Amino acid sequence: MTLLSITYGLFLLSTLGIYWSLERSSRRLWILLIASLVFYSSLQIQYVPLLLVISLITFYVGLALGAPMDWRTDDREWAFAQQDWHRRRLMLLWVGIGCNLLLLLGFKYLPFLLETAGVVLSLPAATEHATWIRDSLIAPLGISFFSFECIAYLVDVYRGAPATHDLLKFFAYKLFFPKLISGPISRFHPLAAQFQSQTAPAPTQIVEGLWLIACGAVKKLLLADHLGTVVNLIYGNVERAGSGDLWLAVLAYGLQLYLDFSGYVDVARGSAMLLGFNLPQNFDFPYFSPNIADFWRRWHMTLGDWLRNYLYFPLGGSRQGLARTCLNLMIVMLLAGIWHGAAWGFVAWGALHGLALVVHRLTAALSNRWTALGYWWQSLPGIVLAWLITQFMVFTTWIFFRLPNLQDSIRVVQRLFGQTADIQFAQKVYVETLQMERLHLFLLIGLLIAGMGGAYTLQRGFKLQLAWMVKILLVPICLFAAWLLAPNETPAYIYFDF
Repeated sequence: MTLLSITYGLFLLSTLGIYWSLERSSRRLWILLIASLVFYSSLQIQYVPLLLVISLITFYVGLALGAPMDWRTDDREWAFAQQDWHRRRLMLLWVGIGCNLLLLLGFKYLPFLLETAGVVLSLPAATEHATWIRDSLIAPLGISFFSFECIAYLVDVYRGAPATHDLLKFFAYKLFFPKLISGPISRFHPLAAQFQSQTAPAPTQIVEGLWLIACGAVKKLLLADHLGTVVNLIYGNVERAGSGDLWLAVLAYGLQLYLDFSGYVDVARGSAMLLGFNLPQNFDFPYFSPNIADFWRRWHMTLGDWLRNYLYFPLGGSRQGLARTCLNLMIVMLLAGIWHGAAWGFVAWGALHGLALVVHRLTAALSNRWTALGYWWQSLPGIVLAWLITQFMVFTTWIFFRLPNLQDSIRVVQRLFGQTADIQFAQKVYVETLQMERLHLFLLIGLLIAGMGGAYTLQRGFKLQLAWMVKILLVPICLFAAWLLAPNETPAYIYFDF
C-alpha cells in the first residue's frame, strides 16, 4: 500500500470513518496505532516488531531521563548527588542515542563501511561481506526519519521537556502512518498536545486536507513521474548523451526530486489534517531562495530544523567565531549528506553544500565590513546574480544525489560542457521514446518553472490564496487528471530510499 494508490484511499476512508465514530481519545489513539501497524505491515511486515522494540526502548529511556533527582540527601552530599544525577542522565541519553544510531549503522551503513575498509585495507573478505549484506538485507522503510525522531525526543527530555508516561500516546506518535515513511520529521510534544486537545476538523480544514492530497497527486503522478522518465532515459545513457541532454536531465531531476518529495509531504499533511492533526510544513518554494542559507531554511525544513537544533547548536553554532562557525557548517552538511545514503556521492553532495554555506557566511562577513559590497548584494542585480549562483550550485550538486556512485556522477560533470551526443541518441530517446524534441522539453520545463514562479508571487508576494469553494471544485479535477495522465508504471517515492 503506497500513498496515492486506490488501496490507500480505501484504507484512509475506513480509518477516518472508524476514527471519527469514536468519542474517547484513548480509543482514537488505539485506532491510529492499529491503522499505522496495518499500513506499515502492507509494506514491510517483517520490520514491525523492530520498530515497536526501538519505540519501547526510547520510551523507557525517556522515562529514566525525565525521572527527578532524589532530594532526600544531606546538604553536604547534595552537590555530589546532583553531579551523579547529571552524569547518569548523560549516560542514559547516549545509550538511547546509541541504540538508534546502531540501528541506522546496521541497516544503512554497514555494507558501505565494510566495502570502504576492504578497499583501503586490501581486505577482499570485507568487500565480499559488504556485497552479501547489501544483497540480502533490505533496510526498513523510513528508518532514518524514525531514528531522528527518537533522538529528538530523547534530547528534548534531557533538555527539560517532560517525558511522557503514556505508552499508547508515544506509540501513536512514533508510528503515525502519514509521516512514518518519509516524514515530515515531527517532535513528540507538539503532536502530543494535539492528541489531547483534538476536535473534529472544520469544513474548511477538511477542504484543505483534500486540497493538499490533490496537489500531492498532481505533483507526483502528473509532473514528477513524467520528469523521472526523461531523467532515467538520459542518465541511463550517459556515454551516448551530449552536454545539452545532460543539462536537460540536471534540470529535470532537480524538479522531479522537489515535486516527488513535496508531493508526498502534501499527501501526508492532507491525510493528517483529515484526522484532525497539523504536521509541520516541509517546503517553502526553495528554488526561489536568493542564497544557499535561505535554501536550507526552505528545503526539507524539518530536517534543517533537526540539524540546527540537535547538531549545529550543540557544536557551538555561530557563537564561537567565524572559523568555528564555518567548521560547524561543514560538519553538519557532511552528516546531512551521509544521512541521505551510504555512498561517496552523498558525502560529496554534503561537502559541496557545506562549502557553499561557508562561502555564503564569509561573503556575509565581508559585506558587513565593506558597505559597498553589502549594497551590491541587496540591489536587484545582486539578488538576481545570487539567485542564479545558488540555483546553479543546487541543481548541479543534485547530480551526486541522483548518481551516488562517484565514478558515474563525475563522468556526468565532465560531460556537461562540449560533449556531442551519439548520432542515434536523439532518435532513440526523443523521437521514438518520448516523441518530443529536446527543445520542446526545455520549453515545458520553462513553463513549469514559470508556473511555480507565478504561484510563489501570488502566495508570497501578494499573500493570495484560493477560496475554499474553488479548492473543493478543483479537487476532483486534479485527482482525475493525475489518475488519467499518470505514467503506466508509477515509481516509488524517491525519499523512500532514505
